Formats: sequence, C-alpha cells, structure tokens
Amino acid sequence: MSWLAPTASGPIDATITVPGSKSLTNRYLILAALAESPSLLRAPLHSRDSALMVAALRELGAVIEELPGDGDYGPDLRVTPIPKDYELPAEARIDCGLAGTVMRFVPPLAALVRGTVRFDGDPQARIRPMGPVLKSLRVLGVQIQEEGESGALPFTVSAEGSVEGGYLAIDASGSSQFVSALLLAAPRFTNGLHLEHIGKPVPSLEHIAMTVKLLREAGVQVDDSVPNHWIVSPGPIPGFDVQIEQDLSNAGPFLAAALVTRGTVRVPHWPAQTTQVGDSWRKILTDFGAKVHLEGDTLVVTGGEQILGVELADTSELAPTVAALCALAETPSRLSGIAHLRGHETDRLAALVAEIKSLGGDAEETADGLLIRPRQLHQGLFRSYADHRMATAGAIIGLAVTGVQVDDIGSTSKTMPEFPQLWQRMLEQSSGPAS
Repeated sequence: MSWLAPTASGPIDATITVPGSKSLTNRYLILAALAESPSLLRAPLHSRDSALMVAALRELGAVIEELPGDGDYGPDLRVTPIPKDYELPAEARIDCGLAGTVMRFVPPLAALVRGTVRFDGDPQARIRPMGPVLKSLRVLGVQIQEEGESGALPFTVSAEGSVEGGYLAIDASGSSQFVSALLLAAPRFTNGLHLEHIGKPVPSLEHIAMTVKLLREAGVQVDDSVPNHWIVSPGPIPGFDVQIEQDLSNAGPFLAAALVTRGTVRVPHWPAQTTQVGDSWRKILTDFGAKVHLEGDTLVVTGGEQILGVELADTSELAPTVAALCALAETPSRLSGIAHLRGHETDRLAALVAEIKSLGGDAEETADGLLIRPRQLHQGLFRSYADHRMATAGAIIGLAVTGVQVDDIGSTSKTMPEFPQLWQRMLEQSSGPAS
C-alpha cells in the first residue's frame, strides 16, 4: 500500500502509546506453550509476527484463546500448553512469514512433539540465515530435511518427542536469536542445555538477556556467569500471568518525530526497568541533541535546535530509525557494530544506503555499519523492501521532506498494524495540521 508520508507543519506536541512488545509477546508465547498449566498474557501484541507465532503453536497442539482485556490494542491471550508426549495427528505446516522469532524459536519446540513439521515463509524469509539452529538440532539428534538452500527455509523437522540436550557449541555471530531459540526450549530437554558460543561477538546481547530474565521469572535455573556460556537446568515451567510492556523499539519513530519537528513527544507507561533494547532511546536521542527525561513513568523527549550527528555502536533493530535521523542531521554520523543487519528482514544496510541516496542523501556502507553525511534531501520514492522498520524510517524523513512516498506502509503490520493511524494521530495533536 503506497503512502504519502505526511510532512509536519510545525513542532509536534503529542502523547502516544504503542502496542505490546513483539520480542516479549513471542517469547512469552513459547514459554506458555511449554508450561505445566495455562498462562495468561495481558495486553500482548496483535500483529502479523505474533499471529504467525500463535498459528505455529496451535499447529503443535497448544490451545490459544482470546479473552477481553484492558489493553488498548486488542484482547488478552490464554494459552493452554502443548500436552506432554503430544503426537501430531498429521504433518504440521508452519508459515514463518518474515518473522525471525517464528522461524528460529519454533523448530526447537517442534522437536519436543512427535511427528513431522514443515517450515516455510515469505520469499524474503528464504534468504534469512537459519544454519546455526538447524545444525544445532541435528547435533542434538533431531532429523532435519532441508528442501532449498543450505541453512535456510524451507525445511522439515521429523521429531521423536524428546531431546537429550547436554553440551552444544554454536556460532551465533549472525543473530542473537540463535541463542534464544535454544535457551527457550532447553528446560524441556532431558538433560537441559549447556550452550557455548564460539566465534565473533554475538550481536544484540540485550535480546539474550531478555530471554534469560524471562526464563528465570518462570522458575528456570539459568547460569550465564561465564561470558558466551549459558547453562539451563531441566525442569518444569509453571503457568503464569503476565502484563506485556509496550514495544519500546516501536516507540522510536514517534520519539524521533520530536527531534525532526523540534517538538515534544511523550510516551506514558515507560518501564522503570526493562530488558528491551528500545530503552536505549533515552541515551541515543540525547546524543542527537534532544532533551530526554522521565516524568513519573512518562518518557518525555523534546527536540533541540538541530539534529546532531552521532557515532553509535550496535544500535541493533533501532538502526533504521537512527539512520533516518542521521540523514536529517547537521553533521556526519557513523554507525558501527551492525553488520548482522544484512541478515534481517532485508539487507538493511544496503537498503538504507539505497533509499537515503534515492532522496538525494549521502550514505555509504562500511564493513560493519554506515556512514551518513549531511546533504539536502528531496521528494521521491522510499522503498520498504517488505521491512517494517524501513517503512517507518521513510515516515520519519517524510516529516521534514515534502513528497516522500513510502511504497508499502502495510509492511508495518509485521509488528505495528496501527502505525499509519497512530502517526496521523500524533500529527493531529500538534499545533498545526500536517501537509
């Protein structure tokens, strides 16, 4: 769905909340499917990624029901776990879409039922790396049949209903999800799991810290005292009742709007403590020249007189929003430690360079990041590459540059289907209408 990004006519002054965290929702769904008794997820995310996870877990025998709740963005979810020693009545077919959490987190779970499970996804998903997960399952004794390119979708898991576990070494330098995928299922492995990463540094360690925290909150023993080692003890996961935090990464484009328009954006219910990588916005936006502070539990961001260039390392999934701000900054910027973004929903480094340059900007790839220099931008088409964060990056630039057309704003349905409406609502709260 092509979308003309609205341009702000003046400083924004808005208060906005966003739907639940995708990272938390899909991790909690996995744990709930493995639990001993039903669980309740309050204010979860309802998006394409979470719907794909729900559908996958239903295919494996979980019962997931929608219940009325107090969240602003949809019902609560009650999850009745996959029965122990469950045998699939027929081959399960799991559509991963473009969701990394589905294609990576669900195969180790599928190994714990008896039967055959076939995984596939969108065309773009077939180029996302899966090798470390598939290799790990093979080492653990699970039969995997690959049907396309090596280490990628599509593939079939033929499972016997149990996994011995024990020691396992992997190279997770391509994605932290390779580690989280194995840790989440490890409590149900007969001998637990001692996972060691061997290779270049693992990116986005915050996401592994999130996984470990959720496991511990569920009563699972996890020892991560030695760097690059995670030891998960086998044991039951009790059912739980949890309130899902809003997605702080998805709050980023709205907070960035405060800098672009020299205005103020407030996000209520900002958690005092969180494992979400999006909490980094507090420092990142300060580096860009914004004033950032908490008023109670409301994060308040006010743009400065100009957007300053930055030097930032490992901005992870926040990088497209960061790059959009860099394209509007007054001084050069360097982003490093994000080479792994080449294996995300699209090659985000190449895509960001191509789209910033298509609008007249000055950007180039480095071995592990981006260089972005100031240059006057102009109207034009900003392609999303079916990537939700590319689409929102185009929206950010469009606040300052008239005539930016985002080719597929519908790609935001991956994690925030309400994005176009929320973006317009933010602008309508400002002192003047958008153009």
